[in-house]
Amino acid sequence: MSRMGDVLVGFHATWEFESDSVLIRYERGIRTPKLFQALGERRVPLEAIAGVSLTRGKRGTVVLRVEPRPGADPLMEAAAGQLKESCDPYRLVLPAEREMLAEYYADELKSLLAESGPADRFLVEPPKGPSSFKAYDGKAAFDGRTVSFRWFWTGASSAKWKAGDQSFPVGELNGVEWRSPEVFEGHLRLLRRDGAAVTPAQADQDPAAVVFGLGYGPVHESLPFAAAVLAAVRTSDPLAAVPAARPRRDPADIAERIRHLGELHQAGLVTDEEFSVKKSELLAEL
Repeated sequence: MSRMGDVLVGFHATWEFESDSVLIRYERGIRTPKLFQALGERRVPLEAIAGVSLTRGKRGTVVLRVEPRPGADPLMEAAAGQLKESCDPYRLVLPAEREMLAEYYADELKSLLAESGPADRFLVEPPKGPSSFKAYDGKAAFDGRTVSFRWFWTGASSAKWKAGDQSFPVGELNGVEWRSPEVFEGHLRLLRRDGAAVTPAQADQDPAAVVFGLGYGPVHESLPFAAAVLAAVRTSDPLAAVPAARPRRDPADIAERIRHLGELHQAGLVTDEEFSVKKSELLAEL
C-alpha cells in the first residue's frame, strides 16, 4: 500500500489504493445501481475504516468490503442500516479469479488500520447529492444552510397545508431521520434541537417531514440529500443560524394553493379563521 495508484477493478466500481485513503470511483451504466451513479466517487480515509473482509459472493464472485467506523460517514449514518446489500457503497464485487489479488489488498489494508471505535466527527465527505428532490407530498430543497419543504396540493395532508411551506435553518436541527422509500412509510424527517413541538407519529402529518411513494424520494436522491443535511447539522453553529428569506412565489402557484385551501375550508377541514390567516399569508408571498 506504499505505492500510489494501485487499482482494483470490480463490477460497478474501481478502488484506487493510496497511502492514506481508498478512492472509490463508481461506474455509470444501466446495470450500475443508481445510488452508485449518484455518488460518482468517494475518498475514504484509512482512519475512517474499522475493518476489512473478503468473502465468497454469488455466481463465481468474491466480495471485498471495508467496514466504516461508526460515525465516520454521514451517508451510512443517514442510511442507518437500511441499504440493500447490492447498494452498499463499501462492497467491491470481483470475479473469483481475482481472489488472490483481492486478498493481498485486504491484508495490506488491515495492516494499516489503527482505529476501530466510533469516530467523534465525520471523516468521509458527504456526497454531492441533489440540492432538491420530489417527495410524494412536497419538494425538499437544501442550499447548504436551510432545508425547505414546499407542499404539493395533490399530495400534502391538510395538516401540512395548515402549517404552510416550511423552512429550517440547519442550526435549529439536531439530525435527520431517513426511512427508505423501499419500505412501508418511507420518509425524511428533520429532527429539531429545541424539541418543543410535539412530533406527530405519522410523517404525513408532520410539517418537518416529507413522505415518499412510488417514484417519489428514490434512494439515490433522498439518501444523499439526507446525508448532506446531516453533515451540515453536525458542523453548524446554532447561534449563527439565520433563517433564509422566503422567496416570492409564482402567482399561478399561489392561486392554485388558495383554491385548494378553499376546498379544505368548504369541506370543514379548515376553520374560518385558519382560512383567512393562510389566505393572507399566501397573498403576502406575491
